[in-house]
Amino acid sequence: MTPLQKLTLFYDAACPLCRAEILFLTARNQQGLLDFVDINSERYRPEQVGVSCEQALAAMYGQYADGTLISGVEVFSAAYQRAGLSGLAWLFSRKSLRPVLNWSYRFFAKNRHAISKIFGPSALWLVKRTKQK
Repeated sequence: MTPLQKLTLFYDAACPLCRAEILFLTARNQQGLLDFVDINSERYRPEQVGVSCEQALAAMYGQYADGTLISGVEVFSAAYQRAGLSGLAWLFSRKSLRPVLNWSYRFFAKNRHAISKIFGPSALWLVKRTKQK
C-alpha cells in the first residue's frame, strides 16, 4: 500500500463553519498528514499555489506534497482519509454522489458567511467542547 502524501488545505478563517471544520480535522490529524493555511494570512501565496484568493474563496482547494492541486469535494474525501475518518472519506469519494455533493458545496461556498452566522457559533462551540474532553 502506498503511503499517503501530506495534504495542505486552504481555508477561509473568517468563516466560523470553516474554522470549526479545520479545528475538527486538526484534532484528528494524528499522523501529521494534514496542514492548514488560512487564505487570508501571510502564509497563503496565491502565486505559488496557482489559485487566486477569489478562486480559493469560491471553492475548497488542497495541495498534495508533490504540488498536485485538488478542489471541491475531492478535498474533503482526501482530508477525511488522512484524518482517519474512513466512513466520511468513502462517502465523499462516491462518484454517484459527486454531482449532488459538488452542487451542495458550491452553494455553501457562495453563501458560507450567511450560513455561518446561523450555524457557525454552535459548530465552533461544539468542536471546542469536544476537543477539551
